[in-house]
Amino acid sequence: MTLTQDVTIKTQENQRVFNFSSGPAVLPLEVLEQVKEDLISYPGAGMSVMEMSHRSAAFENIIRTTETDLRKLLNIPANYKVLFLQGGASLQFAMVPMNLLPATGDADYILTGSWSQKALAEAIKFGKVRVAGSTESENFARIPTQSELTLNPDAAYVHFTSNNTIYGTEWHNEPEVGDVPLICDTSSDILSRPLEVSKYGLIYGGAQKNAGIAGATIAIIREDLLERSPKNLATMLDYHLQAKNESLYNTPPTFSIYLSGLVVKWLLSIGGLTEIQQRNQQKANQLYAAIDASQGYYKGHAHADSRSLMNVTYRLPSEELEKKFVKEATAIGLDGLGGHRSVGGIRASLYNAFPYAGVEALVAFMQDFQAKNG
Repeated sequence: MTLTQDVTIKTQENQRVFNFSSGPAVLPLEVLEQVKEDLISYPGAGMSVMEMSHRSAAFENIIRTTETDLRKLLNIPANYKVLFLQGGASLQFAMVPMNLLPATGDADYILTGSWSQKALAEAIKFGKVRVAGSTESENFARIPTQSELTLNPDAAYVHFTSNNTIYGTEWHNEPEVGDVPLICDTSSDILSRPLEVSKYGLIYGGAQKNAGIAGATIAIIREDLLERSPKNLATMLDYHLQAKNESLYNTPPTFSIYLSGLVVKWLLSIGGLTEIQQRNQQKANQLYAAIDASQGYYKGHAHADSRSLMNVTYRLPSEELEKKFVKEATAIGLDGLGGHRSVGGIRASLYNAFPYAGVEALVAFMQDFQAKNG
């Protein structure tokens, strides 16, 4: 049986493709099965989560259990608040400076891709900010070294983006910032590996890549930083007020929170973040090895020491071949491989729930494609 026949048959049998999309992204099958079981009537409620009041005992149990499990998974210290917000990371780009950047202070931003640039652009609207490091001149092909950063020891905070979906780079260690609060947009690698929360002042990220579906934004903030929120902030943009009301000031994204809770339970059931990191490393190693073995036919964008485990980006010898590659891959059930419109090429997103079998299928297709088109 050929690769094409094999993958196509699997797709028809399961009615599912290998989803390499950068987000919203693949979910664990166990989670989808649980959602299917609960969809019409959540146990003990007699209705769907989508129908129940956010003030009901059933939903309050859902959101509290989700927080408890998330605290266990990430080993979140007691002096941190967990918030379930809306608006994605893009709204956080504004909320961070609105809440944490004093009128007389300034903040440092480290630029490693488009999303960190967007965060900077929003922050400029609310206060004084500076670029403390950037690899833009190298088309964001790597993460800056510690020695390249020019950090202000008196900054209100330092902001960085841990994983860069468009360029396929990832911080393997946090920047060292001393006593300055470290703020991180973890949208595309949250819950993909162990994380020492106590190193951060604030961690935030949209749930739709590794922690659930679009709609919920997770924010984990150190309690002392809540006191920085100005009194004149709009209610829905105020971290302090959101924390005081335990994410229930208004109707939160109830179904998204419920689903994030299922994803967190799934991660706990398989062994937690150490186990998922090992799985993610195995998947990424397999794909990067295929790229490196292609003798230049496939060229990775990211430097080897900055490679992302979540988003593997690479190019072919021509744009025509890239278009052909994506078209033929899609036809056999390898979906979502087109690179971001701003950079082109190929992007394979290997988030937590993405199966190893999908990487094997992609590698086999890559080898077959090179043999036929090299």
